[in-house]
Amino acid sequence: MDDYREEKDSLGIVKVPKEAYYGAQTQRARENFPISGLRLQPLFIKAQGTIKAAAAKANLEEGRLDAETSAAIFQAAEEVRAGEWDNQFVVDAYQAGGGTSQNMNANEVIANRALEILGKGRGDYACVHPDAHVNLCHSVHPNDDVNRAQSTNDTIHAATQIAAVEGAQILCDALTEVLVIFEQKSAEFKDVIKSGRTHLQDTVPMTLGQEFGAYGEVLKTHRTHIHAAMADLLVLPLGGTAIGTSINAGEKYTQRVVEVVSELTDNAFTVAPNLFAAMQNMDSSLTLSSTLRNLAVSLTKIANDLRLLSSGPTTGFAEINLPAVQPGSSIMPGKVNPVMAEMLNMIAYQVVGNDVVVTGGVQGGQLEVNVMMPVIAYNLLNSLYILTEGLRTFGTRCVAGITANVERCRAYYEHNPVIATALSPHLGYLKTAELVKEAYERSISIRELVLEKGLLDAATLDKALDFKQLSSSKE
Repeated sequence: MDDYREEKDSLGIVKVPKEAYYGAQTQRARENFPISGLRLQPLFIKAQGTIKAAAAKANLEEGRLDAETSAAIFQAAEEVRAGEWDNQFVVDAYQAGGGTSQNMNANEVIANRALEILGKGRGDYACVHPDAHVNLCHSVHPNDDVNRAQSTNDTIHAATQIAAVEGAQILCDALTEVLVIFEQKSAEFKDVIKSGRTHLQDTVPMTLGQEFGAYGEVLKTHRTHIHAAMADLLVLPLGGTAIGTSINAGEKYTQRVVEVVSELTDNAFTVAPNLFAAMQNMDSSLTLSSTLRNLAVSLTKIANDLRLLSSGPTTGFAEINLPAVQPGSSIMPGKVNPVMAEMLNMIAYQVVGNDVVVTGGVQGGQLEVNVMMPVIAYNLLNSLYILTEGLRTFGTRCVAGITANVERCRAYYEHNPVIATALSPHLGYLKTAELVKEAYERSISIRELVLEKGLLDAATLDKALDFKQLSSSKE
């Protein structure tokens, strides 16, 4: 019994671990939802702290919290924002609909830490309020004070967006780092001429630099799309409280709380023009999730390309060499696998799966609120996190160390009859096709065959089949 304290909520007495900052409702959630061991991510907890800090300041300015109580709540919320109490956020990701347990976890941790700041004990919420709207007794209650002018419905929704904005910004930084590496490789490989391939069949020539430059450009495009998706996330439903009517919030609270959130996060958040619509729908989360899914699809293509280009080393393409970062087989000595590209593929598949969950969760909204918010938030933030870490690791431990097998690229190119495509303007499509077929059958170069048949003189042929000319892009 010495290890527990007793707290009371609307359902009765609950035994809470004595040293815990969380309280009765969080403890009930721990007992009710021992599902996965997964928790909403640190970025989400940080966003909850941001909202509670902003609310404490806005309520103070409206005269609905006294200065000492507001200051204690603000300090405790700032500590949450700094990650000091992440281990006190113990509610499973699969929890009560809407995230009531998650909201109360934040309210209780911040209330108990604020009580400690005020010199009181954890769980010492009891206080007779001289004024129903103002705490003048310098105690702190999770619902009456920390959650003042708020609801689970607007705070969990807003926390999802605030966390997603920060996560998307971090992801864009990672994308920039990796696309710069691809651009560096593009410059490094600019003179490495190779055969292009379509349908996994030989085509006209290109440079390895052009191939890698394309990968960087794809990442740049996705970075632009993520920035565009972030715009919708900057419009918050915060201040709508239960359903959008702003019940129990002060007249200036809604505008002010969003302003303070913007100040704390250094992002230009705004109040949703229609709080009812904003609270009912999680469309901005869906937009970002689908954008991340699209990025994942492109990353799958890039990873698979690098696996193909490095396949071998004796029976595959072997045009590039990936860094050897670990042994590839427990039974075959010396085997090295493209493990970083394989890792990136696994991440990409998970992101596509996360998007399915987010899509279903957003679709599951009913009437004035979406009760699937916790699972939407978890999967969206999971996608942001694993993409960020995966890209950074892939960039530094794989792409940065890629080298070109120049001789292999040249050998493939020089023995590729499809370069005869450049002769079509001189000999016509059908005649050129016949030459390509014969060159394949006889295993000789197209240049040898054309000279043998006397179809073009050497000077004209050399000009038409100039390696650099054929691989240069024409704008």
